[in-house]
Amino acid sequence: MAVQDIAYVELFASDKVSAVDYFVSALGFTRVADSVEVDRSSILLRQGDVRLVVTSGRGIWKFLDHHGEGIADIAMTCDDASAAGERAVAAGAAPLASTRGNVVVSGFGSVAHTLLSGPATPGGLLADGRRWTPSPRVTVTEPSRIRLLDHIAVCLAGNTLHDYADFYRDAFGFSRYSSEYVAVGGQAMDSVVVRSDSGGVTFTLVAPDPAKEPGQLDAFLERNGGPGAQHLAFLVDDIIPAVEESRDRGVEFLNTPDTYYDMLAERFDGMADQIAELRKAQVLADRDEWGHLLQLFTRSPYERNTLFFELIQRQGSRGFGSANIRALYEAVERDRLTS
Repeated sequence: MAVQDIAYVELFASDKVSAVDYFVSALGFTRVADSVEVDRSSILLRQGDVRLVVTSGRGIWKFLDHHGEGIADIAMTCDDASAAGERAVAAGAAPLASTRGNVVVSGFGSVAHTLLSGPATPGGLLADGRRWTPSPRVTVTEPSRIRLLDHIAVCLAGNTLHDYADFYRDAFGFSRYSSEYVAVGGQAMDSVVVRSDSGGVTFTLVAPDPAKEPGQLDAFLERNGGPGAQHLAFLVDDIIPAVEESRDRGVEFLNTPDTYYDMLAERFDGMADQIAELRKAQVLADRDEWGHLLQLFTRSPYERNTLFFELIQRQGSRGFGSANIRALYEAVERDRLTS
């Protein structure tokens, strides 16, 4: 009943055509299949080992009214979906009605987890009970930059972080991988990284410190109508060309002040040439005992400014150091104050 991997992530969108165009035209995903149901329709997208489902229709308007466009389901493959569902319910998850013949339980906020038995089929259609019609074969001329889903950042309400970390341990067998407390000015955030034993599913749980001044996490919770998936982090092998191509295709990234790279040069001795390239691309950098980490965050492409995305390259780095988490917090805070 152990969780193995993320089968797909499902985005509810008011304008499916526009949402799909962003992933295909700007981020390089390929349209794989379509599904039409009574009250909704979906499009399956794929790049590398990442599967995204974009869904619209009258059956999801309640979610959209409350949260805006965002992640509604993080589906996970398990050894035994039925047993995994029973364990999750015993740990406090709510069993959710499903018409697809799968086990569906509650996660955080209004985000559900569809549990599927067995591994995902490489390049194939989803075995989630929907009737998928393969899309006409499309010739992909650009290189595939995104390799897999590195992690999902989850924004929670203050004082609930450790309860959710315990919930994912008890419900799905996740382990606490790391934790950080980051203070920026009068604001502060707490974070815990939880991960499946397989290493295939990683959630970075973040929450504001309610004893401090309200900040960008509080703003997210207000705009999103409660807890939700804050961003998806896509792993790439070479971030600078990935960022440059995405910019050329219309992706807007958060701005990085030039002073950041002056300080980076002091922290990273002997990397002057690489830092010059990072400065030009405005890519952020961090390091831990295993190696380096390069990353950059997009602006949200959605009206309520909730869900956004990250491109991340790991040069040996395994973890989520304090400088990495601080970089995200400060980047989003700068953008919030200047936009």
